[in-house]
Amino acid sequence: MQWVAMKIYTGTGDNGETSLFSGQRVQKNHPRVAAYGALDEMNSALGAAAASSHAEEIETALIAIQRLVFDLCADLATIFKPGQTPRITTETIDWIEKEMDALDGKLPELDCFVLPGGSPAAAHIHVARTIARRAEREACSIPEQEPAAREPLVFLNRLSDYLFLLARRENQLSGTKELEWRPAKLQKKAAGASGAGG
Repeated sequence: MQWVAMKIYTGTGDNGETSLFSGQRVQKNHPRVAAYGALDEMNSALGAAAASSHAEEIETALIAIQRLVFDLCADLATIFKPGQTPRITTETIDWIEKEMDALDGKLPELDCFVLPGGSPAAAHIHVARTIARRAEREACSIPEQEPAAREPLVFLNRLSDYLFLLARRENQLSGTKELEWRPAKLQKKAAGASGAGG
C-alpha cells in the first residue's frame, strides 16, 4: 500500500465550513462538529491522564477508551444511509456497562459528592469527564436537525459516568484520598457532632 503525502492544511474550511466523514459539507458550528470536536478535546485529556498514571490497569483502560472515542467521533461525523451500521454498537454499550459494574465493585461506597481532583491522572480524567458531558449536550441537538444513530448517543451518555468511576479507581490505586463535599448544613452538623465530646 502506497501512502500519498498530504498537507496539514487544505484551505477548504476558510469559509467556515467543513466536511463530515460521510461527505456532506456543514458549518463548523454544526452540532455534529461541536460534539466530535469536544470529544477530540476530551481524548487529549485522556492522553494526559494515561501519561501521568502509574497504574497499568488505568493506562490500559484509558487507551481502550481513546480508541473507542475515535470510532465514536467517526459515527458522529457520519450521516448514515438506510442499512448502514454505526461503529459503536449495542455490544460496545454492553462492554462499557460491564466495565462500569466491575469498577464500581472495586470502589468504596460513596454517600457524598467528591471534589474533582486527587492524583494528577485522576484530575485529568475528571477534566475529560466534564468535556464528555459537554459533548453529550452538543450531540443532543443532532436528532433535532436530522436522523441520528441511537447507539453512539447512548455510549456517549455512559462515557462520563465511566470516567467518573475510573477517576475514583485511579485515586484508589495511587493511594490518594478523595476530598468529600457535603451540603453546608450537613458539614456543620458533622463538625458539631465531632466536637460534642470535647
